Amino acid sequence: MSVIVDTSVWSLALRRRTPPDSSPAITLLQNLITDDQVALLGGIRQEILSGIRSFEQFTRLRDYLRAFPDLELIPEDYELAAEFFNICRSNGIQGSNTDFLICAVAHRRSYSILTTDNDFQIFRVHIPIKLLSVDA
Repeated sequence: MSVIVDTSVWSLALRRRTPPDSSPAITLLQNLITDDQVALLGGIRQEILSGIRSFEQFTRLRDYLRAFPDLELIPEDYELAAEFFNICRSNGIQGSNTDFLICAVAHRRSYSILTTDNDFQIFRVHIPIKLLSVDA
């Protein structure tokens, strides 16, 4: 089972002030990494690395994330992401292009999504995505 880990979980796990055992999402991420089940998209990598002020911290994090290769995307991923965006939009649901790309890639590959972003709970009412539960 592969799991696309959303930026919200990476951010939680990579914060310096967050104790590693303080969140079920962090524990789940650690287990997924150990079991080699983490999937990463280039857009998520970019979100994680954006806004880091210190070049040394940026370099350290960039090098750490290089252990997780990006999934190769194809035109159908982007087309399905646009379709999911349109479906949700027609139902009054807003979301980012990156979020819908995550949904499309996960759906097309039968992957789950690990996120703490509640928007995905709303998306799944209208589009076929599987969320990995972070309940303790």
